[in-house]
Amino acid sequence: MKEVVAFYPILIDGTITTIILTVLSSILALVISFVVGLSRISKFKIVRILAIIYLEFFRGSSALVQMFFIYFVLPMWGIYFDAYGSEVVRGGVLAVGKEQHEASLALNYSPYKRYRHVIIPQAIPVMIPTFGNLQIELLKLTAVASLITISDLTFMAHIIRVQTALTLEPFLVILVIYFIIASILVKIVDLIAKKFSKGRNIMIAGEN
Repeated sequence: MKEVVAFYPILIDGTITTIILTVLSSILALVISFVVGLSRISKFKIVRILAIIYLEFFRGSSALVQMFFIYFVLPMWGIYFDAYGSEVVRGGVLAVGKEQHEASLALNYSPYKRYRHVIIPQAIPVMIPTFGNLQIELLKLTAVASLITISDLTFMAHIIRVQTALTLEPFLVILVIYFIIASILVKIVDLIAKKFSKGRNIMIAGEN
């Protein structure tokens, strides 16, 4: 284990890279999730069809193959993309009571105002727990990035293994680091969920 600890500088670098990958992929996933999720319930049939095709393509193909395709093939065309969680968005929006939709229509809200001020704020508390789980999955999925030589934790563990001829120790260390990062993410998600739930309870109490 001492041999592995001696490589702490690259473990720190790998941890930082893993966190950056997780944060960036989470932001991108959140944006695309809302776009695709809301497209699934669009009143325009062609938009719904395109969203379903996009969703089923990513759900029905290997994440590893997707990564290699995105990393090696799409840059030739200048295209970059990612997708997660659109079903979470759709489910959260559909979970909002029908009376809320009817009330916003009665107030003559435009579709943008209806979603911005009425539906999305009430759907977010429903989405947060599942999005938290997806974020943990994204954290674990960053390990796949080592296959395209991105210097994340898993890539650094392979370097240590080559340098020290140890296998158990370096991967045990990064397992602990992954667990710590995941635990922190869970705490952050719990705090965000409590904040939104508190705001929602206050809003409901005000309405009553």
